[in-house]
Amino acid sequence: MSARNRRLPRHRAWPLTTTDINECLGPYMTRVTDLRFLTGTDSETIVLGAEWIAPISRNYGRSMNPDMVGFRIDVHPVDTAERAATRAVLRAYALPQLHEWITQAIAANETWQLTPHQHYWRLADGHLTHRDEA
Repeated sequence: MSARNRRLPRHRAWPLTTTDINECLGPYMTRVTDLRFLTGTDSETIVLGAEWIAPISRNYGRSMNPDMVGFRIDVHPVDTAERAATRAVLRAYALPQLHEWITQAIAANETWQLTPHQHYWRLADGHLTHRDEA
């Protein structure tokens, strides 16, 4: 994304690109219904998020648009000075873990797939952690 269209303050940058995500997921990218590059500063230590959008009705009995069912990936901005180091960690560890999480989700049983799920990667003091969250 060009600097002109990036919508981030100069001191913030996204640690990953669309190409990074595409290379990581390969054919699974077709299962991603929404790839977002967030602009807020409220994510604290979160650098990457993934969510399974389950096929559940959200409109009091009305059906859900089937195009929404799938994975949403959120790339959170980081300080520009930390972008290169964060990108290296995410490409080495988080993206393979994202690929594995999506692979397991696709193969999961019906009970899992009918329930929304979120998974976050956090980077604090150079240590990357990840876990499922409600």
